[in-house]
Amino acid sequence: MTTATMECEPGRCEHLLRAGNTNCAGCGMSLGLQWLGEGLDGRMPFMVIPACCGIVTAGAFPTTAYAAPVAASTFASAPAVATGLSVVAALNGDRTPVVCWAGDGGTYDIGMATLSAAAERNENMIYVCYDNEIYGNTGGQRSSATPEGVATTTSPAGKLERKKDIMAIMAAHRIPYAATLSLAHRADYLRKVRTASRTDGFKFLLVHSPCPTGWKSEPENSVELVRHAVACGLYPLYEVFDGVWYCINERPTAVGRDAIREYVSRQRRYKTVDIDLLRRRIEEQWRILDALAAIGGSG
Repeated sequence: MTTATMECEPGRCEHLLRAGNTNCAGCGMSLGLQWLGEGLDGRMPFMVIPACCGIVTAGAFPTTAYAAPVAASTFASAPAVATGLSVVAALNGDRTPVVCWAGDGGTYDIGMATLSAAAERNENMIYVCYDNEIYGNTGGQRSSATPEGVATTTSPAGKLERKKDIMAIMAAHRIPYAATLSLAHRADYLRKVRTASRTDGFKFLLVHSPCPTGWKSEPENSVELVRHAVACGLYPLYEVFDGVWYCINERPTAVGRDAIREYVSRQRRYKTVDIDLLRRRIEEQWRILDALAAIGGSG
């Protein structure tokens, strides 16, 4: 498929994710994929998808639920495959965006080595992690993105460790652009995808992506859940430019124990959560983020 056939008038493009895909009801990834296509202003990307729910989405050969060309990779190699596509596209003068679309297992854990290598080399790609905080496609095991206190098939009594700070890791690579995105904030999501698509070099986007199966939540509550996560301060929305300049996009609007309990109680995955401890964790996170914004950016 050539670049010309993948471009179309914004607002009148074929959806990136077609009907008939295999995704579950309430899957945050489905909405994230549609908005990714919109944010790219009608340009269908070259996509690389490692082992995750995103590659099962396509369905059975010879049909596919994706309107864009997709390379399926192993868990660990998606950024390396995307590097090759990006280099070949550049050699041919092709400006088609190259996008890695990966889950938290293939990002925080198994794919960390090649992710770090591509970021350190500042390869020209957009890396999107749809973070559902578990290994959703392989049975719901814990990942290092799983929050403290959450029950999974490999942490049935509740995970003991805190969630890994992937944004701090990516910022430490001094990449041109990194941002957190929420499916409850559409305009912010689209703006950040457009910013990434218009920035040269390595871009990292982290999407808080609800998974009703793994979160033990109701499918119709998915967007409202991630809205609560932003409102109570658990999931900050911010951008980092060149690893130094921090910009906070949304501040908590419903802080306190009741707001946190509202988020936690609507999911049956939290087993050993201590609301007061979680509140202190959130306050600590915001003290650090505010300090970073004050030093090298704006709050």
